Amino acid sequence: MIDLQAMLADLELLVNTESPSNDVPRLSESADALAAVMMRRLQSAPLLIEGPAGPHVHWSGGGTPKVLIVGHHDTVFPAGTVAARPFAVADGRATGPGVFDMKAGIVLAVHAVASLADRSGVEILVTSDEEIGSGTSRALIEERALACGHVLVCEPSADGGALKTARKGTGTFDVLVHGKASHAGLEPEKGINSLVAAAEVIARVVTFADPATGTTVTPTMATSGTADNTVPALTRVTVDVRVEQPGEKERLEALFAALAQHGTSVPGAIIELQGGLNRPPMPSAASAALFPMAVAAARAAGLPEVVGVAVGGGSDGNFTAACGVPTLDGLGAVGGGAHADHEFVQVDTMVERARLLAAIVSAL
Repeated sequence: MIDLQAMLADLELLVNTESPSNDVPRLSESADALAAVMMRRLQSAPLLIEGPAGPHVHWSGGGTPKVLIVGHHDTVFPAGTVAARPFAVADGRATGPGVFDMKAGIVLAVHAVASLADRSGVEILVTSDEEIGSGTSRALIEERALACGHVLVCEPSADGGALKTARKGTGTFDVLVHGKASHAGLEPEKGINSLVAAAEVIARVVTFADPATGTTVTPTMATSGTADNTVPALTRVTVDVRVEQPGEKERLEALFAALAQHGTSVPGAIIELQGGLNRPPMPSAASAALFPMAVAAARAAGLPEVVGVAVGGGSDGNFTAACGVPTLDGLGAVGGGAHADHEFVQVDTMVERARLLAAIVSAL
């Protein structure tokens, strides 16, 4: 029996235990809180795997590994957000920082597994650095995915509760344009204007996108200069990139590398590149076996019809799919507003989502 009030109590604890990415002390507190929830609901303790970006939480039901449930407990919200917006339930919605992405998904996973009479072969891995690229957890995720053979990702659902059957590959390039400072009024000609050079670079970068292949290239942030009367010596442009098709990663990497090689029309400006594509695409083939199983499991359990969609965002499911492990994503909470102040979870769907996950795990 999956109890909504027990789920909400655990969700309140996890949401109000802040866990900003890269904040290791708070992530340690979050991992401890999650471990306590797992111990209470699953009757056995997880392993806390320490790392430079905070602890990862790994629980195993023992036996031969058959299915890995993946999530993350870090959030994008800075410390202090809970003081302004603590966990709350009103008008059928649960709110608070990280409630949708993805602490409700963690709660769903724990309660779904707790409802199973036989938990052998089931593993839950909740990492601490997904929001910043999974640099310290990727190898562990891939290792457990290959060992288990099937992956269910409890990231938030798509609109209306749809599961995520495919994802784009994602990454971020930082383009640093180095110039030379000088007084903007007295001797601007003695400077090298990195901002002017960066404007030329941005105009070139946006042409790298290819709607025909689903590739998007979007400059999202820029910083430049130190004072309004000084030729800017450094301009940084951040570019979000997303790809669907094979070969697009290599095409973009070559185009960005060419920026540094060819430079700009501003004499003396130097271009430096950082970052890149760190999550490969999750093709629809990755979910081809698991999605029909989810449809059948929902039907057999009398749950709402399951719908699947392809989405642009990335998750740790991208890594497991790239390893050739069957992967189904978006099995977490139904709601909206990920990464925003109005983030919410629809409370009346939580038990159904946990039942769906439990049914899929049982089938596997």
